[in-house]
Order: sequence, then structure tokens, then C-alpha cells
Amino acid sequence: MASPPPMSGLGTGPTMSIAEDGRSTRTTTAAERLTARLDRLPMTRSLWIMALLLTFGGFFDGYAIGLIGALGPGLFKAQIFTPTTVSFFGLSGFASFVAALFAGFFIATLFVSYIADRFGRRAIFAYSLLWFGIANFIMGMQTTADGVNLWRFISALGVGLELVTVDAYLSELVPKKTRGAAFGFLQAMSAIAFLVSYFLSWQLIPTSIWSYDGWRWVTWIGSIAAVVIWWIRLGLPESPRWLAQQGRMEEAERVMADIEARVARDYGKPLPEPEVPHYQDPRKGSLWEIFSPEYRKRTVMLMLFNFFQTVGFYGFVAWTPTLLIAKGIHVTQSLEYSTIINVAAVAFPLVLMSFADKIERKWHCCLACFAIAVLGIWFASVDSTLALIALGACLAMAAQWLSYGLHNYQAELYPTRIRARGVGFVYSWSRLSGILTPFFIAFFLRDFGATGVFTFVAVCMGIVILSVATLGPRTNRLEVEAIAH
Repeated sequence: MASPPPMSGLGTGPTMSIAEDGRSTRTTTAAERLTARLDRLPMTRSLWIMALLLTFGGFFDGYAIGLIGALGPGLFKAQIFTPTTVSFFGLSGFASFVAALFAGFFIATLFVSYIADRFGRRAIFAYSLLWFGIANFIMGMQTTADGVNLWRFISALGVGLELVTVDAYLSELVPKKTRGAAFGFLQAMSAIAFLVSYFLSWQLIPTSIWSYDGWRWVTWIGSIAAVVIWWIRLGLPESPRWLAQQGRMEEAERVMADIEARVARDYGKPLPEPEVPHYQDPRKGSLWEIFSPEYRKRTVMLMLFNFFQTVGFYGFVAWTPTLLIAKGIHVTQSLEYSTIINVAAVAFPLVLMSFADKIERKWHCCLACFAIAVLGIWFASVDSTLALIALGACLAMAAQWLSYGLHNYQAELYPTRIRARGVGFVYSWSRLSGILTPFFIAFFLRDFGATGVFTFVAVCMGIVILSVATLGPRTNRLEVEAIAH
């Protein structure tokens, strides 16, 4: 579909669009004017608070994923899982614990994410987090590999849907000039969750409290925190962009007016004038639209990106303690080193916020993949403690950089009417890869050591770089409506 001609006229009242030939005109819609008003807002304290509350979804996604590596030594100690598997798909090995999480993520992102486009962002990101908290608590009560895997799968349904919805809402709420910084903050929240999960495991796994193993307490603490954050976030509004796309303009206007009033109080002077509104297709969306000629190339690119980036991100982040143990590091020391490594992972996204919007989004993704490939092979070849920690910290930072690039980039590439479904579909390829990756990592670790693992990772990173560099469109500082057409 070709984009309509540029439009002139600002403000909230009726305006006209003028074609390049100077003859045909079109009245801009209320939805188009509303999104122009949103994109012109300065990123004040009130908008940052909303963004902060949204990014807590990233925290619990990070916590759930961080538990992969953080709980590993405790689950080995309790003899619930073994580090490697006798057969490739053995369910008593740690790889099955990792796969259970991504199986839940896969179902949530592929088959359930359309709910966020159909019923709105707010309800989904509220109740999916509550689901995760309850299911994760029950997982911590299990005593067998099958029981742990089942409830790990169920809890993943909640947090998997949560993150897709948060990505969509954050891209719709934050003005175009600060989307990169906001997603950098989302990534920082995820990195903090990794650090918290590793720190708690380091402190608790070697002990037992009231006869309960430490790994159970690490799980339960995350569940309690999820319920608390669910309650705090109940006051967040619905996405005004989504409401406008659904034709619910009265509600959208109320939400938008409230946001503008808060920002105006923070800003202390008249708000900037809206820029020229961008055309928005008023049709109701369909998942199959992502394979239309307009979006097919970016959909293929994102499918490849998601499937192969998982190997780089989770191949190191989720397996850090296990890889250190394979290098002869004691279980307790491996958790200590992993905690230190993840301090760098927290710091980097906060630094990234300062230049996130200065580099084209697609190049963020490619540079991060290149860093993971080089640093991973280097990490596999060293044995000294200082070198392992230093290179591990650099790898953790590169992994956070990659995750930032993915979440920010894919949330910008589809229009509001199909954003959650589009992101959910392409992100499901990451989750599918997440099911398979741990079995490949366990295989390469068992037969070829850390060098085999990171050679495999490097090949996958090369595929990501090639696909994003050749097929990925530019998105920096563009309205999401402009990117979508």
C-alpha cells in the first residue's frame, strides 16, 4: 500500500491534507491528530513514571530468564536435574528446564498475543504478571523434574505475553525522539533482574531456610515481587494510540488529555505544537497482513533475527554458571562470578540510554552480534579468573545490547492495529529457538566444550548480521505510523 501524500495543518481540530499535485485533498482523522499530539510531547517526569511502571514487565521477563542460570547449580545440588543429558532430548537434564520456559513463551507469543490487539494493552500486562507470580510460586514447591518443568511452562505463559504487550505499549506511549532511551531503560530493568536473580542464588542456594532449599526461596521471592508490582501498576491507563485505532475516540481523548495535563504541569510552559499528522490506515488488522508485500521483507528479517539471536543471548546469559563450572569453577564460585559479571550487564543499558537514539537501530543489532561472536570465542579460550570475569562482563554487556536492539526495533516495524500480533508472531521464533537451543548448547558443551559452544554461537550471530543489514529498514526518530508505511 502506498503512503498517502503529506498533510498540512496542526492541532486537534479538522485539518486538510494536500497532494503534491495541488488538487486532491483529504481531511485528517481524529486518530491521526491524536498521535501527532502524543509524539510532540517532551519526555517529562510523568511520562518517565509511566514508562518505569511499564518496564517492570521487562524486569520479570529478565527474572524468569535469569532463573535459568541462577537456579541451575541449586537444581543440580538438589538432584532434580543433571547439567547435561544422556540423550539429545533427555528430560532429566537441565536443558529440559530451559526448554520448558521457552515452550511457554512460544505458546504465549504465537497463539495468545493477538488478545492484546483485540482487548487492549492494559488488561493484558496487568493480569499476565499476576499469572506468572502464582504459577512461579507453585513451581518452587515441586520436587521432581517433571513437576518443575510443568509449572515452569505455565508461569512462562504469563511472563511471555507480558513482555510482548509491554514492547507494543512502550513503543506507542513514548514520543518518537525518546523511544530509544525508553527501551534502553526497559533493558536496564531486565539486566537488574538478572543481577538480582544471580545475587539471591549466590546467597541462598548454598543454604536452606526452615528446611527448604535455597533455590525455592529464590523462586518465591520473585513471585511475591510480581504480585506487588501487579498491584502497583493497576493505575496505568490504556494506550491512547490503541484506543484511537479501535475507534474509541472519546476514551482516547480522555486518556490523551490527562497525559497532556500531567506533562504540561511538569513542563511549566506551553507544550510544543504537534507536527504534521501521518496517515493511519483505519482498517482492522489481521495477522496475515504481516506477510503482505508491504511488510513481508521485514517479517522474514525479524523471523531470522529472532530465531538466531536467541543462541547468542541465551547461549551465554542463561548458561553462565554452567559454562564456568565446565571450566573447573566451584558451584558457589560460579554464582559469585556470575553475579559480578551481571553488574556490568546492569550498567551498560543505563549508559546505552545516552546514545540509543544517535545510532540507527538496525546497526545497534549488528554491532551487538559482532561483539558476541568475537568475545564468545575469546572467552572460550581463557582459563584465568580475571580474564573469565572481564570477558564475561563484556559478553553480558553485548548480550544486553542485542536484547535492547531486538525489542526496540521489532516493536517499531508494524502498525498499531497489528503491532502486538506482529511482534508476537516474529518473537515466537525466538521462543521456538529457545526450546531447541539448550539441547544444542548441552550437546556442544558435552562433546566440544566451551569452544564448541561459542563457535556455534558465532555462526548464528553471522546469520543475524547478514539478515538485519540487508533486509532491515531504518527507524530512528520516525513516528511509528511513518515507519509502518
